[in-house]
Amino acid sequence: MRVGCRLLFLITLLYWDLCSRRWLTMFGVWSVCISLVLILWGTSEKVQGKASKLWLQPLNETFLQTGVFPSGILWGVGTAAFPTEGSWDADGKGESVWDRFTRHTDPSSNSYIRGGGSGVSSVSSPAGVQHYRRLIGKLKELQVEPVVTLFHWDLPQVLQERFGGWLNRSTADVFADYAAFCFRTFGAEVRYWITMHNPFLLAVQGYGTGAHAPGVTGDPADPFIAAHNLLRAHAKAWHLYDKHFRRHQRGNVSITLGSHWVEPLHGQAMPTNLELCQKAMEAVIGWFAEPIYGSGDYPESLKASHRGVIPEFSAQERLWIKGTADFFSLAFGPETLRVGQGLARFGQTVKLDLRSVLVWVQQTYSDPQLLLAESGWFTDASVGVQDTKAIYLMKRFIMQVMQAVSVDGVCVFGYTAWTLLDGFEWNHGYSIRRGLFYIDFSEPERRRLPKTSAHFYRRLVRDNGFPAENTPHIEGRLPCDFQFGVSESVLQFTDPQLYRWNLSGDGALSPVMGILLHTRPVQCTDFLFIQRHLFLLGVTGSAHYRFALDWTQLSPGGDPEKVRFYRCVLMELQHRGIQPVVTLYHPSYHSPSLGLPEALHANGGWRNASAVEAFVSYAAFCFHKFGDFVSTWITINEPNRLTEAYTEDRKTVARNMLLAHAKAWRIYDERFRQKQGGGGAVSLAIHADWVEPANPFLESHKSAQQQFLAFEVGRFLDPLIGNEGRGNGFSNAERAELKGALDFIALNHFTTRLVAPWENAKPQKPEHGCALMTDVTWPASHLRQALVPWGLRRMLGWVDDQAFHDDQLRQSYIRSYLQEALKGERSLNVFLYILYF
Repeated sequence: MRVGCRLLFLITLLYWDLCSRRWLTMFGVWSVCISLVLILWGTSEKVQGKASKLWLQPLNETFLQTGVFPSGILWGVGTAAFPTEGSWDADGKGESVWDRFTRHTDPSSNSYIRGGGSGVSSVSSPAGVQHYRRLIGKLKELQVEPVVTLFHWDLPQVLQERFGGWLNRSTADVFADYAAFCFRTFGAEVRYWITMHNPFLLAVQGYGTGAHAPGVTGDPADPFIAAHNLLRAHAKAWHLYDKHFRRHQRGNVSITLGSHWVEPLHGQAMPTNLELCQKAMEAVIGWFAEPIYGSGDYPESLKASHRGVIPEFSAQERLWIKGTADFFSLAFGPETLRVGQGLARFGQTVKLDLRSVLVWVQQTYSDPQLLLAESGWFTDASVGVQDTKAIYLMKRFIMQVMQAVSVDGVCVFGYTAWTLLDGFEWNHGYSIRRGLFYIDFSEPERRRLPKTSAHFYRRLVRDNGFPAENTPHIEGRLPCDFQFGVSESVLQFTDPQLYRWNLSGDGALSPVMGILLHTRPVQCTDFLFIQRHLFLLGVTGSAHYRFALDWTQLSPGGDPEKVRFYRCVLMELQHRGIQPVVTLYHPSYHSPSLGLPEALHANGGWRNASAVEAFVSYAAFCFHKFGDFVSTWITINEPNRLTEAYTEDRKTVARNMLLAHAKAWRIYDERFRQKQGGGGAVSLAIHADWVEPANPFLESHKSAQQQFLAFEVGRFLDPLIGNEGRGNGFSNAERAELKGALDFIALNHFTTRLVAPWENAKPQKPEHGCALMTDVTWPASHLRQALVPWGLRRMLGWVDDQAFHDDQLRQSYIRSYLQEALKGERSLNVFLYILYF
């Protein structure tokens, strides 16, 4: 047990036939929901202002990726009775509206055969009472605090037939009797009560669209009448507890309200859109929250939109309903968002943004203590125990809660993952799964198998959040010979290509194919136009500048004007004390020829062995013409990315590029190194993004990580550092030529991704045989490139063993990645650290 924390277990259970004959004859079923959670009773500074400011002034952007919750927060799981208990007609249990609605097809579990008889007993059901007392007692024995929900949609069918269910206010009176019995019977052991779960869905789906039991449709007033009576029932139960039980039992009573989140369409925060966003929130969560936590009446926007069909509260009722909750209980799940998307978004955009919902509640209802009574998503029925995507959806929601607590000061005292077990998911039946534990419904034993999301949640509860990796923050200096620099691709200033900017909204330049501009030949005077460029380079304090030569302009033979231009650039860098790092071939993916000379590309490019000799000749020419100014060379930039540009013969492409690099290195070593001072160095640059196993609880994902790294990086580095070439068909002589053909290791590192085994039949399996994804909780640029600083250090360690849009994000990227480089330097001699503009 974590010191200062308490565990609670949230399970919704059907409560059968427990009460007196007075109402038992009408009552086959009510539900009791018990939740597992850990509680924080914290305080926070109240946020002033109307909630509509959320759309005018977005929440503070945070790059928070790690952190722990305040001690005492409740971590829990929840279940609902109808989806998990089964045995609908066993031991005399009365029929519920959901039993009738689903035609008695709920064989999900036989965890408890409820007792009770036919509903005509003059006493409570001993078997039912014993079951729930045993359950609650066991939870208390395990130091797990039960949070009990009285009603989760499974109304007794007899109440539906006799009264019309929630369309009749008499049902609220029966509910009050039921609540009083539960308070009296179990209240000594229960400190947290929920009267009902997500009445919005019951009112809309059960009495409007007919998608939920009891499936009533037709009258547009019915959802509002049902909601009116649900609110009355809740208020009756709260007042009963407050008057008769609170003083002795010292518990708390609330109601769980569901919500979605909407944002202005296309991000356009116009007054009309802002008004519609607020209206959408008031039409879902505000429908029930405003009478209880706000004015005591329905939201004005809801009344204005539904005049003539929405019932009215009397002045006395408004005072009676207002304040009938001791804390705010929130449900944020797929069904509310799905219904909100269809019925209550008012033309705006529905988003999975739990943080914004929490802040909206905080700002709208005077900063209440808040329990997440339902949070989670679903997977397809075919997903077994390896529910990797569910892990990251759960992490996303919990990270949003952490941001709401840590950044926005929302008083969240508990989080409930929904749900404990796979079950019969209401109108979706068995087509989806929501449990942390997998159940094979074809097995008579209904074995419970923990999914990987259960392992993830267990670890999260143990750690009370996402603690930072246990590596100390290092303050110090990198070695004196460590060089800071910047880099860009091909250095040219007379590109004849015509471009369009931001064509797809990504801020990129797109070439206009088939149109070339008439430009004069490059010449040294063009350098005058980049004086400012190199001046800014000097302002950064960079020690080196990495750029690429244009092979198409220097081959064949090398135009004297083009050679003179590059020499001017190199001389000016020398004059400014900036060391050039020159790349011979930087593939251009905007060019049809991939940056190769046209004749070479037309002959098959890197699929043809002639490209090897052509590159070697080009490299020798550059070493000769520019070697007096250049001591660090990159032969080919990211050959592992270039192979993807070829649709066939990729192994041949990789093989030829490796041979071209090795032969160029040998020529430099034999003909130029000593002649040009002996201090030169040549390598090739590998694209080296780190990958983490998408599911750290599966060995197959850990194997996929090694498989991907071996393919991405190892197949190019292994032959050069003396390991066996990975299936590229090298002869013994070629292996000897490759071995040792590099003076340092150059890595282009940008981000970290997640990797998993490839499991889809379509599309075609990639060469590395892995599927890539990203952690949705990682901060990312507008191009979705994740900021994961520790990935750099892990990549450096692995190798040792074997354009920005947001300036704040750029600063965070540079600062945090350099911190990881400093850590990596302690175990690895890092030669260069290069940042792209």
